Amino acid sequence: MRVLKPRAVILLSGGMDSCVCAALAARDYDAAALHISYGQRTEEREGRAFLGICESLRIKHRLIVRNEALRAIGGSALTDPTIAVPDSALLGHDIPVTYVPFRNAHFLAVAVSWAEVLGAEKVFIGAVEQDSSGYPDCRPAYYKAFNEVVRAGTKEGNIEIVTPLIGMRKAQIVRLGLELGAPFDLTWSCYSRQDRACGVCDSCVLRRRAFQDAAASDPILYLESVARSG
Repeated sequence: MRVLKPRAVILLSGGMDSCVCAALAARDYDAAALHISYGQRTEEREGRAFLGICESLRIKHRLIVRNEALRAIGGSALTDPTIAVPDSALLGHDIPVTYVPFRNAHFLAVAVSWAEVLGAEKVFIGAVEQDSSGYPDCRPAYYKAFNEVVRAGTKEGNIEIVTPLIGMRKAQIVRLGLELGAPFDLTWSCYSRQDRACGVCDSCVLRRRAFQDAAASDPILYLESVARSG
């Protein structure tokens, strides 16, 4: 007799962390993958990554939603073409301009709404606090507070946002992904380019360092000048 798995919604951007999170969720749950496009610079490339990862992990139930508000609001180098994406080496200790104001609240609201409709009691998101850019909506306290909102504001109050990677180092996430067979070759992390990863934005640098620290080879293509220096 086949035992049905409980359903879970996964926020899947197409990046390295969300891919590992999806691999974890797909192993243990009947996974439904959600991708939100918001007018970011690499929107098209991230969309292809989402579809490829879903195919690889055999996630058949998918939803792609477009959020117009974040691009209209602006205030981030990811959504405003007049704000340059900085090289990681030029960043200080402040929250970088690649932070999209309160973005994850928009994403989680859609995910929780879909979870209510599907009867899912878990929403997975690949938020990471360690080895990250320091975005405020990637902190454990944020998700603790958001879970209180979900309990108070949903019909049954039984949906939980889970962040299995939030306390892990990036190299640990790479190792976990390799154990799970996560399709890293299909993922996209670069903030600025859609052909070959720039290798110098904060997201690329964190990714490259993670694979190096995990003694693993990063399967995506970088600009030739970066690949030679790396």
